[in-house]
Amino acid sequence: MHPSVKVLAHKPLISFIGKRVWPATAGPSHPHPAAPPEWQKSFFEKAVPHSSSRAPQDHAVFVEFWDAPARFSKPSSRYLEQAEIDAILSGGASLR
Repeated sequence: MHPSVKVLAHKPLISFIGKRVWPATAGPSHPHPAAPPEWQKSFFEKAVPHSSSRAPQDHAVFVEFWDAPARFSKPSSRYLEQAEIDAILSGGASLR
């Protein structure tokens, strides 16, 4: 122990800036600065106005994958043969 060393208070190497506040609305649309000049000129002609309301959807939305119809599942990828299971469990060592 060195009695001549002054003990300083610990100062963390990182500092937190506090809670982040996200803007309620999106900023104005603008072309990317690195975009080609011809794209920058035609940006506002092609830009779609941003709206916060969504249009009603004409198709069903599924929250869980098992609620989706059977046509969206791939039975061949769901069911494994015993040889495939053994290969997976052995890390591929049973293939040789």
